[in-house]
Amino acid sequence: TREMRSELWKDNLRDYGLLVSLLLIVGFFYYLTLDPDTGVAALLQPVNITNIIAQNSYVIIMALGMLLVIVGGDIDLSVGSIVGFVGAVAGSLMVYGKWPYPVVMVLSLAIGAGIGAVQGLLVAYARIPSFIVTLGGMLIFRGLTGNLLLGQFVGPFARGFQDIASGFVFPTFSVPIGPIPFLLDDVAPVNVVALGLGVIGALAMFAMALRGWARARAAKMEAEPLALLVFKNLVFAAIILFITWKLARYKGLPVVLIIMAVLTLFYAFVTTRTVIGRRIYALGGNRLAAQLSGVKTERLIFLTFANMGLLAGLAGLVVAARLNSSTPSAGNSFELDVIAACFIGGVSASGGVGKVLNVVIGALFMGVMNNGMSLIGLGIFWQQVVKGLVLLAAVGVDVYQKRKG
Repeated sequence: TREMRSELWKDNLRDYGLLVSLLLIVGFFYYLTLDPDTGVAALLQPVNITNIIAQNSYVIIMALGMLLVIVGGDIDLSVGSIVGFVGAVAGSLMVYGKWPYPVVMVLSLAIGAGIGAVQGLLVAYARIPSFIVTLGGMLIFRGLTGNLLLGQFVGPFARGFQDIASGFVFPTFSVPIGPIPFLLDDVAPVNVVALGLGVIGALAMFAMALRGWARARAAKMEAEPLALLVFKNLVFAAIILFITWKLARYKGLPVVLIIMAVLTLFYAFVTTRTVIGRRIYALGGNRLAAQLSGVKTERLIFLTFANMGLLAGLAGLVVAARLNSSTPSAGNSFELDVIAACFIGGVSASGGVGKVLNVVIGALFMGVMNNGMSLIGLGIFWQQVVKGLVLLAAVGVDVYQKRKG
């Protein structure tokens, strides 16, 4: 009916309003960083886009795990301390113990998962509130990191380990291309591998979206209007192609970008196409109803925290690799950025609501905002004020929508 179609349009437009917000903030800082003499904006320079990806990689990686924790109705305040602790252990083993970095990486991921599993046991089976458990974890692992490093920086690391955060995929596959109207004024080297992967990714995304829409229609399920779906995916495709073109003009696709893309696709699949994903949403929506339906809620809580610990361990490796050292301050306040990215991305503070893609957009929103404020020279304390106001606004919108619903 006309009313149902109207509701679908409203729901989907509200759902993707975050993308519009991201584009608006990019346009805002593009204007503020535009050099009137050269016509070049610092924000969208290839090297700066690469920096934005590198600087926010840990936020996106951990936000994917935090999404599941918050959707399940809990919170994890210890992720920043786990990042610092895992980085300290990894650095100490590689520098002092002379352990090979592949072995250290596997062990570090196991340590992160183990910490998350212990906290999950306390929350799920001992029934201690997650806020208390993870607050204790935050203090414990921050203290252990300080005792392990004793105020010292541990490094440098092997080049192969550094490539996790600062390496590029086939950086030498660049060929001279140009001139091209509106893109290249002269002949310049372009990484054809990065460009090719960007085109393939945009086409694959478009094809998968159309396939999912067709399946929903064939099963007589509610599906978003075709015009909105096509427009939305054209926007996403344009963003992907623009970013890959910029990256191709520099050194190509960062390794950490590939890691983030793979993780995003994996968690998008888990949350939308698997039984365990649907049960986590049911757990956060109404825990008692989920229990009465036969869902083993304790096991789900345990798994979400173990998964969060695993991703925090991975983020710890990425941060150590990017800094090329283990530092006592690594991971400070990371939990705030990760939680803020989730709430800005539309994850409900009361659980049961949230999408992987929106969380990634929320993390990028935070990243562009942080980078843009730094480029225009805004003081660090004013930056904190702005981020706090944005976070309050995002949660306020969630509360308003719940009351309206």
